[in-house]
Amino acid sequence: MIKERKLKSLIAVLLLLFGSVLLSCEKHESKPNIVFFLADDMGYGDPQSYVPASKIPTPNIDQLASSGIRFTDAHSPSSVCSPTRYAILTGRYAWRTRLKRGVLGPYNSPLIEPDRLTLPAMLKEKGYSTACIGKWHLGMQWATVDGEELPLVCDRDFDQSVIDHTKQISGGPLTAGFDYYFGTDVPNFPPYTFIENDRVSGIPSVHKPDTVYGTPGMMLPGWKLEDILPTLTKKAVNYIDNYSTQNNYKPFFLYFASTSPHTPIVPASEFQGKSQAGPYGDLVHQTDFTLGEIMKALERNSLKDKTIIIFTSDNGSPARAGDPFLHGKDFNSPGSIIKKFNHNPNAPWRGMKADIWDGVHRVPFIISWPGNMPENSVSSEPVCGVDIMASIAAIVDYELPNNSAEDSWNLSSLFLGDDVGIDAGNEPIREAIIHHSINGSFAVRQGKWKMIPQLGSGGWTKPINVKPDINGPKGQLYDLQSDPDESENLWDKHPEVVARLKKLLEKYKEEGRSVPQQSRSLSGY
Repeated sequence: MIKERKLKSLIAVLLLLFGSVLLSCEKHESKPNIVFFLADDMGYGDPQSYVPASKIPTPNIDQLASSGIRFTDAHSPSSVCSPTRYAILTGRYAWRTRLKRGVLGPYNSPLIEPDRLTLPAMLKEKGYSTACIGKWHLGMQWATVDGEELPLVCDRDFDQSVIDHTKQISGGPLTAGFDYYFGTDVPNFPPYTFIENDRVSGIPSVHKPDTVYGTPGMMLPGWKLEDILPTLTKKAVNYIDNYSTQNNYKPFFLYFASTSPHTPIVPASEFQGKSQAGPYGDLVHQTDFTLGEIMKALERNSLKDKTIIIFTSDNGSPARAGDPFLHGKDFNSPGSIIKKFNHNPNAPWRGMKADIWDGVHRVPFIISWPGNMPENSVSSEPVCGVDIMASIAAIVDYELPNNSAEDSWNLSSLFLGDDVGIDAGNEPIREAIIHHSINGSFAVRQGKWKMIPQLGSGGWTKPINVKPDINGPKGQLYDLQSDPDESENLWDKHPEVVARLKKLLEKYKEEGRSVPQQSRSLSGY
């Protein structure tokens, strides 16, 4: 009798444990996988789903748009690379960090603070496997031959012989919350080799020849720039395939940070001549192919309906035509593709990468989750890449601490198809968006108004109708509703708007956040 009771008790415990495991599995599977595809320097006018007259075939971007929501008023957090990547992974504008202008150079120290909550770290807490494949450009802590720590910022001409490439790298993607990393820090920066997790995958032992595009530095023997994107593509596809075959009931977050169509503009041979926009157009087409390979891997592994895909760009295009015979340099100036091939990567907006105008930060932004988000939908809601963290936090039911993601607005209700925002006849979800250029210039976008509190482009291109005049405007104000070209400066005509937006900018700076703490509600997904 006693043995029978013990046996029943053991069976009850086992059933309880088995039920707990099943519940745990169901809980994990209820969380969507997330693939974040970040193109590098792709403009609003490149995908044909955004500008049908584009001379570049982009069938996979267009297919993704038809399966989800395409945003027409979406913006990158900055006009250049490093600050945008920081904002996406932290939910915080990078101009709040030490990086007040420009980007990180070769061998610079980590920009993400050690105690800063990141998007991958947040998802790991919710049971996700996290991987970063591609371009990092947020700094790493490199070891030196003498054991001395490198300065926070290394000049581009500093003595690179002090770097010990055989030793472990710290402060990179693994420190920021990723379980796995494979990629290059920056494809046109040393070291010219792949990095896997916290070590280089091959020792860069030769000096980069002048015939290879990029900043001088050490290179892996036989390194080929055109092999970078195909290798990253294979790694991303393998990651998804391996997840499917080794499924441990954990959802995954794959941050694919493409190195293209940023310079070096070197499309692989099979993509050359596939567009009507020269080498740059061919490289955009190859980037689209990479997205397609990732989408096929998801479908092949029956993960399509279980995965959120987000596609966007870190900033607009510099509009370089690309030189098929680089000889170490791209001799094509910013804007050259417009003259050579009559293709404007940032059409129909004004400006190019590094500027403060809309052409540099208004970017493609598509989100898709079949069966859970609207399909073939277009939204004119103003959104920003910095909003990803709070929106994903709401979808996975993560309550963000008040000292994190200070500039990230929760757009999850918009993504999930609720009647919110301006397309539903309501106020926009975001109060305003702060734009930031390569030289540290600011702009404030609120409603139809865009205010730039000084003259000039803040970047590479020359301003229009804003010549400095001691008796004229001190800054720029545009009505984007009636003047999307940002050609008529209304600074002197609407001083009340200028004053209001200036005050809002100063408020955001002083308070260290732009999202009210009380707005951190979860979606209830």
